[in-house]
Amino acid sequence: MRAPETPEDWTSYYALRWRILRAPWGQPPGSERDGLENSSVHRMVCDTSGKVLAVGRLHDTDNQTAQIRYMAVETGCEGQGLGTRILEQLEQAALARGTTTVVLHARESALPFYRRRGYRDLGPSHLLFGTIQHYLMSKQLCPTAAMPDRPR
Repeated sequence: MRAPETPEDWTSYYALRWRILRAPWGQPPGSERDGLENSSVHRMVCDTSGKVLAVGRLHDTDNQTAQIRYMAVETGCEGQGLGTRILEQLEQAALARGTTTVVLHARESALPFYRRRGYRDLGPSHLLFGTIQHYLMSKQLCPTAAMPDRPR
């Protein structure tokens, strides 16, 4: 688990995001990025050869809220805990930035994943590419629970 650092890391990181989140719907390379990339926290999981297996991004939306976007796990690597590791790291980064709430827009197929990790479904949010229903989800972060070494 780490942040992308080298140009090769970034290329592989964005390639996975595009391949999983955009290519199946005919979206062009580059559509997996937005104007918040440079001010965001990025995490990726790689295998021992350096192949990127999972990615995710966090950006602030205001002083108390951050949004997780672009969560993707390589085809065939689902169910191995990689998405959970990315999510936990992004939540830790949010806490370190002073965030108390994390929001995200989950695809319908991902709702059970996020619910199991403490996210509340706040209802339908938008339809991506005219076909992919998304749902707004939210989670309150608990600094003391996230930092077990901290005195209570």
